[in-house]
Amino acid sequence: MTPAPGLPSIARLTMPFEMDLKTLLAPIADDMRGVDAVIRQRLASEVALINEIGGYIVHAGGKRLRPALVLLAARALGSREEDAPRLLAAVVEFIHTATLLHDDVVDHSDLRRGRKTANAVWGNAGAVLSGDFLYSRSFQMMVDAGRPAVMRVMADTTNAIAEGEVLQLMNQGDPDVDDARYLRVIELKTAVLFDAAAQLGAIAADVDAAQCARLGAYGHALGIAFQLIDDVLDYTADPAVSGKAVGNDLSEGKPTLPLIHAMRHGTQEEADLVRDAIRSGRVEQLDRILGVVERTGAIPYTRALAERYSTQARDAIRDLPPSPWHEALIQLTRFATSRSS
Repeated sequence: MTPAPGLPSIARLTMPFEMDLKTLLAPIADDMRGVDAVIRQRLASEVALINEIGGYIVHAGGKRLRPALVLLAARALGSREEDAPRLLAAVVEFIHTATLLHDDVVDHSDLRRGRKTANAVWGNAGAVLSGDFLYSRSFQMMVDAGRPAVMRVMADTTNAIAEGEVLQLMNQGDPDVDDARYLRVIELKTAVLFDAAAQLGAIAADVDAAQCARLGAYGHALGIAFQLIDDVLDYTADPAVSGKAVGNDLSEGKPTLPLIHAMRHGTQEEADLVRDAIRSGRVEQLDRILGVVERTGAIPYTRALAERYSTQARDAIRDLPPSPWHEALIQLTRFATSRSS
């Protein structure tokens, strides 16, 4: 795939419109405040370092899309209960936060969202052990939810995330990773937690297994679309907005889809350039690599695939009754592919 004549600079290849996430999530604003209260309460530990590290990362900002998915799914399916959806939303946020703590240690990351990572501040041991605390606390909370289906979904999900971490580690520095291996990593590392979040909302609404599966399919496709755009933004986002340097994935030796496509459609010299950078994690030739990514149309190719998954997500919930929460779920699929950070 080659870009059309006059393709703009890769740094400007962002969508012309980005939705305001705060406005999009307005139907669950009260619920999200309730989730924050649950997080503050359940984060408390008699161990001061856990409180310090957990609070540092949980309250560091971020989109909070995963807990929002729990709430939107529950409300779209008719739940008006306050406690269960909010508790399960906090569970998902704790699991996600634990994975971030562990990811940053594995990736030797120093910055996240423009701030120092927990491991950069307190060291690897403190970050890993605090992540373990969040995992175990989340399972205590699942027991409190009193719905056995929650335990099954989250046990399978956390196991899949761990598999995804190992698979990504195996792929690191390997320029021979193909589309299927890449997609499997983002399914396990990202999509399964989106899937679980939507399912937990359905479980909180006490709907049948078919409805749970439908919401899970929505979350799964949304998660893949979201991660595909994350991988695009690694080469297109403004570092001042994204909080990380352009080419950060490349510096970690991660063969993401833009690079895989660029190697497949570039000249032999261009492919060798990208392959060497993936193997070594060196970014001295980043400007040249960005030129290859642009010339081969890797960014529009990856965006187009994200749009296909976004459409799949919308199709999965097409038959839900109209409501502000259903509309927000639909708009989230568009936000996932139009965002610039």
